[in-house]
Amino acid sequence: MQIQDLPYPDPGVPDARSGSRFLVWLGRNQLRGQLKSLAWGLLHFMSVSALPFCVGLAIQAVVDRSGARLGLAGGLMALCGIGIALGDTMLHRTAVTNWITAAARVQQLLARRTALLGSALTRRVAAGEVVAVSTGDVEKIGWFVEAVSRFTAAAVTIVLVCVALVVYEPALGIVVAVGVPVLALAVLPLLPRATRRADFQREKAGRATELASDTVAGLRVLRGIGGEELFLDRYRRASQEVRQAAVRSARMWSLISAIQVLLPGLLLIAVVWHGVNLAQEGRITVGELVTVYSAVMLLSYPLHHFEEIAMAYSFSKPSAKRAARVLSLERATDGEGSREAVVPTGDLYDPATGMLAPAGRLTAVVCGDPDAAGVLAERLGGHAADSSELPSALVGGVPLDELPLDSARTAVLVQDKDPVLLSGSLRELLDVPASGDVSAEEALAAAQCGDVLDALAQGSLNADDPMDARITERGRSLSGGQRQRLALARSLLTDPGVLVLDEPTSAVDSHTEARIADGIRSLRQGRTTVVFTSSPLLLDHADRVVLVHEGEVAAVGVHRELLHSESRYRVVVTREPDDNTDKATAHDTARLKGLAELADEDMSELEEIEETA
Repeated sequence: MQIQDLPYPDPGVPDARSGSRFLVWLGRNQLRGQLKSLAWGLLHFMSVSALPFCVGLAIQAVVDRSGARLGLAGGLMALCGIGIALGDTMLHRTAVTNWITAAARVQQLLARRTALLGSALTRRVAAGEVVAVSTGDVEKIGWFVEAVSRFTAAAVTIVLVCVALVVYEPALGIVVAVGVPVLALAVLPLLPRATRRADFQREKAGRATELASDTVAGLRVLRGIGGEELFLDRYRRASQEVRQAAVRSARMWSLISAIQVLLPGLLLIAVVWHGVNLAQEGRITVGELVTVYSAVMLLSYPLHHFEEIAMAYSFSKPSAKRAARVLSLERATDGEGSREAVVPTGDLYDPATGMLAPAGRLTAVVCGDPDAAGVLAERLGGHAADSSELPSALVGGVPLDELPLDSARTAVLVQDKDPVLLSGSLRELLDVPASGDVSAEEALAAAQCGDVLDALAQGSLNADDPMDARITERGRSLSGGQRQRLALARSLLTDPGVLVLDEPTSAVDSHTEARIADGIRSLRQGRTTVVFTSSPLLLDHADRVVLVHEGEVAAVGVHRELLHSESRYRVVVTREPDDNTDKATAHDTARLKGLAELADEDMSELEEIEETA
C-alpha cells in the first residue's frame, strides 16, 4: 500500500483483544512495507558498519605502502557511501510510508466503528477519549509501526558486526560481542517504570482533552451563567497535572538516554585500552586497532534505535490499548443483519411501548420524561441501547435489528435533540444522500432558514451565494435556534421513508415554530413522520398524537381531544401541576381540582375565541 492509494478499500477486522495484540495485528497487515523498510535499513546500516573495515584496510595499506590495497579501500569506501545514501533515502521513504499507512488504517477503523455504533459510542466512551484516540494516539501507534523495521535492521546489523569482529580480530571482538548485549539490555529494568509514567501522562492528557472539549462545547452556556472562569480554572489544574506527569516521564527517558550514552563510552574506553596493550605486544596491527575502534564507535548509531523502539513501544502501548478498547465495542445487534438488504415500507411500530405511527401520517409523541423520549426515538431508528433487551421497532412488520445496518438507516432517519453541524460550507452541509424529490431550497424554506441564510451571507465576506458561506465547527457562530433549523433542513432534504424528529423546535420562538410546523406537514405529505415534542403548535398539526407514560402508550388521539380527556397529557403539554398525586392532602387535592376546572373553562373560552376569529 502506497500513500497515493489511501484510503484502504477495506481496512480489515482488527484484533482488539488487547493493545499488544492490536499492534501485532497492525504489523502483520503492514508486512510487505515492513520487509521493504527492513531491506533498505540493512543496506544503510551495513554500509555504515562496513566503513571501519574500509578505513582499517586503508590505514594498513598506507603503513605497508601498498597502492593497490589503498585503491581497493577507496573503491570500497565509495561503494559504502553510495549504499549509505541510497539506503538512508529509501529507508526514510518506506518507514514514513509505513507510519502514514498504519495511522490511516487505524483512523479508518475508528471511523467505521464510530459509524457503526452511532450515538451508543459516546454513552460508553467519553468524547474526549475518542478525540485523543483519533488524533494523538493514532500518531503514536504509527510511530511504533514505523520504528519496528528500523529497529530490526539495526539489531541484525549489530549481530553481524559482532560476528565479523570476532572473526576479524578475536581478542577484541570477544570484548565487543560481550559488551554490546549488555548495552542493549541495560535499560530493560527501567522500561516498566517509564511505560507506567508514559501511560499516566496519556491518561492525564486524555482527561484534560475531555475537559477542554466539554468547556468549548458549553462555552456559550458557561458565559451566560458566569461559570466560564470556574471551568477554566479546572482546565488549568488539569493542564498542570499533565505538565507534571510529562516532566516525570521525561526524567525517566532522560535517564535512559544518559545510560545509552554512558555505557557505549565505557565500552569504547575498554576496547581502546585493551587494544593499545595488544598493539604494544604486537598481537594486532595498527589497522586492526583502528578498525575495531571505528566499529565500536559507529555501533552507537544502530544502538540508538534500541532506545527509540523502547520509547515508541512505551508510548504506543497505552495508545493501542485505548484504540483497541474503542474498536472492541460492539452494537447490541448484528450490523450485518439476518435478512436481505431491502428497505421496508409501512407502519412504524414499537412493541415495547405499543406506539404506532401509521404510514404516510404525521404522528406526534408526547413523553413526560425527555430521557425516555430520546431512548424511544433511538429505538425507533434501530439504534438499540447496549443493555436493552426490549424488542426492536418494526417497519412494515420487519424488525429493524434483523436488517443490515445500511438498510435500517435508509429506512428510518433519526434526528436527535442535539444535532451536530460539521464545519464547511452550507452546500457541503446539505450534500447528503437524498431521494432527489426534495430540493435544498424547499428544505430550507420548510425549516424557516431565511434569516439563517442572511446571517451566513453577512458573515462571509467572500461568499456571494449563501450556499458557499462557511459554517464554523459545530455551528458555534450560529444561535441554537439557527443550528436547529439547519439540522432540520438537512433531515428534510434527505427525505427518508420514515423521519423521526426529537424536539426539532425546542430552541425556536413560537412564531417561527408555527411556520415550521406548517412546513414539515406540507413537505412530508404522504410520508411517515414522527415528532417527539410537547409543543402545542406542533401537536396541533399532527394527524395522530400518542401519549407515552411510564414506558407504555397511555392515550391516542388528536391534540385538542387529549387536552380535555387526558389529565396526564394536559400536565405535560400545559405544564399544569399533577392533581392526581397520592401524597397531596385533602385540602391540596380540592384546590388542585378547582384549578383544573378553571383551566378547562379557560380552554373552552380560548376555543370559542379562536372559532370566532
